[in-house]
Amino acid sequence: MQDYAKEMVANRRWLHQHPEEGWTEFETTYFVVSKLREWGLKVLLGTKVINPEAVMGRNEETVKAAIKRALSHGVPQSFIDECEGYTGAVAVLETGRPGPVTALRFDMDCLAIEETDSPEHAPNRLGFHSLYPGFSHACGHDGHTAVGLGVAHWAADHRDELCGVLKLCFQPAEEGVRGGAAMAASGVLDDVDWFAGAHIGCSAHLRQVGVSHHGYLATTKFDLYLTGVPSAAGSPENGKSALMCACATAMSLGSLPGHSQGITRVQIGKLVSGTARNIVAEHAYMQLEVRGETTEINDYMARNVETTVKGLAQAYGVQYELKRMGEAVTYQGDEEACQILLEEARQVPGVESVVDMNAKVGSEDCTMLIRRVQEHGGKAAFFYFGCDHHGHHRGDFEIQDEVSLPIGWGVFTRFVQRINARKA
Repeated sequence: MQDYAKEMVANRRWLHQHPEEGWTEFETTYFVVSKLREWGLKVLLGTKVINPEAVMGRNEETVKAAIKRALSHGVPQSFIDECEGYTGAVAVLETGRPGPVTALRFDMDCLAIEETDSPEHAPNRLGFHSLYPGFSHACGHDGHTAVGLGVAHWAADHRDELCGVLKLCFQPAEEGVRGGAAMAASGVLDDVDWFAGAHIGCSAHLRQVGVSHHGYLATTKFDLYLTGVPSAAGSPENGKSALMCACATAMSLGSLPGHSQGITRVQIGKLVSGTARNIVAEHAYMQLEVRGETTEINDYMARNVETTVKGLAQAYGVQYELKRMGEAVTYQGDEEACQILLEEARQVPGVESVVDMNAKVGSEDCTMLIRRVQEHGGKAAFFYFGCDHHGHHRGDFEIQDEVSLPIGWGVFTRFVQRINARKA
């Protein structure tokens, strides 16, 4: 155990220094895959684990820049070619003995958040601060990936004690719920009998494990592009203002009716428009999202967005393009899987508290993988392994990796042993 713990901490700190946002995680994927192959695991990449038709929120120019940086940092061109332009990987351990197919999921991407320079911040104090300005692992995905590698190394070392098949999913682009749907749509999970995912922190405190039976809000993320007709401000009749249409749209979306059957959310997070004070604005760009307590409620909100955008674009005489940039559904765990997590978490060294923890806010695209598994009769569950933090998605987010990571690793490995232990 101690060797795995030290390795996980070292891996987490390397990953923390090299944060990459969704769909650009080429250095991260290479780091992960190099270790998986070193341990003798089969690895699937590219379109074997990502369905391009289900990809959302991926910018081709950003991806090209990330590939260029990865190559400059020593990632081989042959590996980039294997990726086929898509990040993410699935490790497969085939024991050769009959048994269940079990899958675990670990997300890899960072956030576009500048890391604090406070000397009290652990990465600054201990020398593993983000090397990439404007980007940081401010949600703990570096810890998730490190735990996944720890589980992979353990599984490779103990394959003779296991039966069936183990799949370890290193998923890109969780932030903005952009990557889960594409990995699910690849079909890589279509033979899975048991599935577990997890998140560090959230409401779980250090040395605490929370098992989720249900929760999360379904969500749809949109980007809206409006194109009007420019003109001089002195001749407004010759123009069509994308800016005024965007403002009216923002106000209308902000007052969309909710739903009597559950929680709803609407958020307009960004609006960019205009050229100068004396020019009717030709272009406007908005980033927005809706959420719902159930997938059906979220779909109701998304339809209202589409109807409102279309109607106001017609009213203002502008052209529009509304793109879906991310998607997640609500979560309903399978009680048998949840009970296994609860029972096994209580046996993990360092755990002081095991509780039920059902999130009613936030969204998580692991739900897309869970839904795919459940659609063909597989059982799935989600849990949290705690840390003490100042809040997710902040520049001063940090985890206590020497304590937290072994606990997450312990729950995952005990889950695998419970299901895939070799029969005598």
